[in-house]
Amino acid sequence: MKLSDFDYNLPEELIAQYPADRRDESRLLVLDRKSGKIEHTVFKNIINYLSPSDLLVLNDTLVFPARLIGRKKKTGGKVEVFLLREISQNRWEIIPHSAFRNPNSVDVVFGDGELECRIFEREAIFECNGDIYKMLEKYGKVPLPPYIKREANPSLDYERYQTVYAENRGAVAAPTAGLHFTKELLSNIEKKGVETAKVTLHVGYGTFKPVKAENIKEHKIEPEYYEIKESEAIKINNAVKSGKRIVAVGTTTVRTLESFTGEINAQNGYTSLFIYNGFNFRVTKSLLTNFHLPKSTLLMLVCAFAGRDMILYAYGEAIKKGYRFYSYGDAMLIV
Repeated sequence: MKLSDFDYNLPEELIAQYPADRRDESRLLVLDRKSGKIEHTVFKNIINYLSPSDLLVLNDTLVFPARLIGRKKKTGGKVEVFLLREISQNRWEIIPHSAFRNPNSVDVVFGDGELECRIFEREAIFECNGDIYKMLEKYGKVPLPPYIKREANPSLDYERYQTVYAENRGAVAAPTAGLHFTKELLSNIEKKGVETAKVTLHVGYGTFKPVKAENIKEHKIEPEYYEIKESEAIKINNAVKSGKRIVAVGTTTVRTLESFTGEINAQNGYTSLFIYNGFNFRVTKSLLTNFHLPKSTLLMLVCAFAGRDMILYAYGEAIKKGYRFYSYGDAMLIV
């Protein structure tokens, strides 16, 4: 399929700039992919679409404040750094700010001189001589997506651009489908008898990297780190064997589950799985997801799961109803 097949027009005012007042009061569009039937409800009513025989799988990655602003040690000029991935202790892969053009390296100071680092732009590497996580907690900013046209609000975004079950630090962006759950809602889902399992996939820049090739098969997704514990692998494999419906919360959870060709093993590693039309979903039977950008790999995954025409029709209905789109927007449950 062509990249242009995944385009659609979205009014700019429907791009959510802030989260809903309450997580579970976002809107929820429920799509039956067999019949094409659409229902409109509120997210907390998702419990009505789950049954005790389901396994709800969550991505428990934790977003860290990956943007740091410092100054060049020599000139005092401003430098902004976006940390992508920790390669080894005190050594990171980065996206340096466009204002930084040194072909070799430059020494940068953060805070009140508390941390000195060296940036190697040619290799996109960041090295520091102290506790980078302590600096991030003190000075780091939440790396909100570029379509959110406002500065990060620490008192709001540190809490809301994070799932309530986030545990494992390492993501530079939130697995946004999970942002709608509250602890109370998850407790009620558990009381209903729905089992939950957790996987970890640290959402990286690769998930959001624009697709430029018109032939989508030519696009490559940057590897992202995943981890599955033995207890969770057992739950998932038992659910598959017993024919339970596995409800994946978010495209990152889907990519983690579907990266295995056989049984799901307790392991860690990297996945660059790119899911598009024609993919055979072995594990995922139902998908909770937000509304995604045109021409994005996330939209392509959702279209592969439920069919391009059906998804674009559902998106059209959501636009007519004034749903809020993207990271802080509303959700869609595909059953």
